[in-house]
Amino acid sequence: MNAPEPKYVGQSRAATLLGMPEKELCRISRETGFGHKELVGMHEEYFFTYEELRMICQLTTQTVH
Repeated sequence: MNAPEPKYVGQSRAATLLGMPEKELCRISRETGFGHKELVGMHEEYFFTYEELRMICQLTTQTVH
């Protein structure tokens, strides 16, 4: 059976799904290495898999002890 191609979510939609500003999501992406950057028109945009969004969600909801 062929594995399905990964589905990617753009940074705007990803930020909405995670309930955070795009700027914060981009910062987290740079720090963690999640997502990948692509040139879209004249600017760069991050794209994420749903698995990466799940991991970012887990990271941002962990409490510091």
